[in-house]
Amino acid sequence: MSETAEKILQTRGKTTELDAYVVKASFDRAGTACAFALGDGTVAIKPLAGEAWHRVPTHEGAILALATDAAPQGWITGGDDGHFMRIGPDGAITLIAPFGMRWVDTVTSFTDGRTRLVACSSGKKLMVFDAANTKLKTLEHPSTVTGMVFDGKGKRIAASHYDGASVWLVASRSDSPRKLDWKGSHIGIVMSPDGDSVVTAMQENALHGWRLSDNQHMRMTGYPSKTLGLSFSKSGKWLASSGADSVVLWPFFGGGPMGKPPTELAGGDGITCTYVACHPKDDLVAAAFEDGLVVIADIGSARILPVAGPGRGPVTTLAWSPDGSHLAFGTEGGFAAVIDLSKT
Repeated sequence: MSETAEKILQTRGKTTELDAYVVKASFDRAGTACAFALGDGTVAIKPLAGEAWHRVPTHEGAILALATDAAPQGWITGGDDGHFMRIGPDGAITLIAPFGMRWVDTVTSFTDGRTRLVACSSGKKLMVFDAANTKLKTLEHPSTVTGMVFDGKGKRIAASHYDGASVWLVASRSDSPRKLDWKGSHIGIVMSPDGDSVVTAMQENALHGWRLSDNQHMRMTGYPSKTLGLSFSKSGKWLASSGADSVVLWPFFGGGPMGKPPTELAGGDGITCTYVACHPKDDLVAAAFEDGLVVIADIGSARILPVAGPGRGPVTTLAWSPDGSHLAFGTEGGFAAVIDLSKT
């Protein structure tokens, strides 16, 4: 399996050593380039056309968050220097907003082709901005925001924090959230494609979810380590998660996930899965492991395609291009790759 994976990486991958912890990878919305945010404050950009990698000094300190911009090209970042930044496709940097000594912990964006929104969090506050960098909202939470996500229509934004999550209406004149309560430390958040399910990762090696339509709580436990990767399939039927020695897939159909066991893929050798990313169009999930192995699993058939062999240390991030033709990953040690899978 390792030989097959290395052959795919060597023949279809563009790789580099970045010599810094890879915090996050993200393709732009146009699918023309991939950015890698690094712990040394720089962003490495790999255009899909050509061989060159471009390094862009972005923050005076570590980058804490990276996301695709709401524009067709470019990205947004947050850092421990208190800056919320925009990076253009040519590497040009724009300061969206400064927050003094407060870290910018999380960033996200939304567009439907007409409306463009970007958001960041700094401490307990979540701020929403328009395309002109005008601040539209400041939303206060009971504790530090640890994750946030827009729903599929950009009407709501959900944030995780201590003792639960909050769901806000972006256009509401009265900023009063729908509170989703559950005791404990919630460290990340995702929302299902239909906007009905909100799921958080918890410090205690578990997931907790809320079904908004009927206020049903959903408790998903049994993980030996923290779940740092969460990703819904395009159809919304499956929630893929890391934190075990396999990809754990919870069924969000037929009344699930409560009362239904998860499906496990690509595991069994005792090596922890560190990150997952569902394909943007098909029922496939990319999974990365603590030893550097990267695979793609077919959810329906359980077939596994290894695309990068072990030996490079823990993989910290995975990202698909918008059309699903390219997969990017990065590691703790600074190895980064973009793999062309368009002809597999």
